[in-house]
Amino acid sequence: MKIAIVPGDGIGQEVMTAALSVLDAFGLDIEKVPFEIGFGKWERTGSAITDDDIRLLKECDCVLFGAITTPPDPNYKSVLLRIRKELDMYANIRPFKPLKNVRLPCAGDFDFVIVRENTEGMYSGVEELHENAAYTTRIITRKGSERIAEQACRIAKQRKNKITIVHKANVLKSDSFFRDVCIGVAKKNGVAYHEMLVDAMAYDLILHPSKYDVIVSTNLFGDILSDEAAAIVGGLGLCPSANIGDKYAFFEPIHGSAPDIAGKGIANPIAAILSVKMLLEWAGFQGEAKAVDRAVNRVLEAGIVTPDLGGSYSTHNVSIAITKLI
Repeated sequence: MKIAIVPGDGIGQEVMTAALSVLDAFGLDIEKVPFEIGFGKWERTGSAITDDDIRLLKECDCVLFGAITTPPDPNYKSVLLRIRKELDMYANIRPFKPLKNVRLPCAGDFDFVIVRENTEGMYSGVEELHENAAYTTRIITRKGSERIAEQACRIAKQRKNKITIVHKANVLKSDSFFRDVCIGVAKKNGVAYHEMLVDAMAYDLILHPSKYDVIVSTNLFGDILSDEAAAIVGGLGLCPSANIGDKYAFFEPIHGSAPDIAGKGIANPIAAILSVKMLLEWAGFQGEAKAVDRAVNRVLEAGIVTPDLGGSYSTHNVSIAITKLI
């Protein structure tokens, strides 16, 4: 298996080192291909990602990604959006469940997955900027809606065979379209479905997370809900994600590049390490993935945590502790 290694910017460099120490501990037959992609490259060369980078990424089976800085510059094009579109990774998958010894802001147990459409919606890239107005076109297609609903149903069949479709169909015709397509796919697959308006969902997800199992939504709504859900599990530093297509896959922590703490050695590496777990699951290494999960929980239970979780351990300390338990 050939994996593209993209540390990116800021703390991406540090958490990638931690993630690779865990991946390397298994001694798997993996070829790692390093890439320089991101804001640092843009500052140095004027291009954050090139056509050659895309071509070489397509020669790999999957991508392990650190974090990216996106500056407020109209000339800077989003690296993540381009990679998702060029490699047609249409499903963003983010699992959420409690980890050991992490203080939660809500009571009760929960285990849910947010399945977010990843290539269209408000992030379609069709925009106009004028002196007195700006326009962003929200594109929702039948193909995009069907395939994200199919992905959600595939995951649901491995869990509780039910999905929650999140939308704003009471206001947006495009969301009525998305909802109806998702319902049709759920019926075809024999998957039970429930629907929620996104604003009501944002409220209920905090109060009653245990009610939900597989949540499917459009690009922007799924993005917002999954960052909100990170608070439920204890912070962005604990949350991994996968971007999945029919051919390629891309694994990354959901946190950003955090330039305010970059280089201090205190970034939480657990989200990046759990992204390795998701990579291993995708690649069929189920035993190794379970070993990562066990090791992470044992280290958390022992209180070996970075400052964001109230500890005093460094990024390196935490990653070494996890690696030793694999």
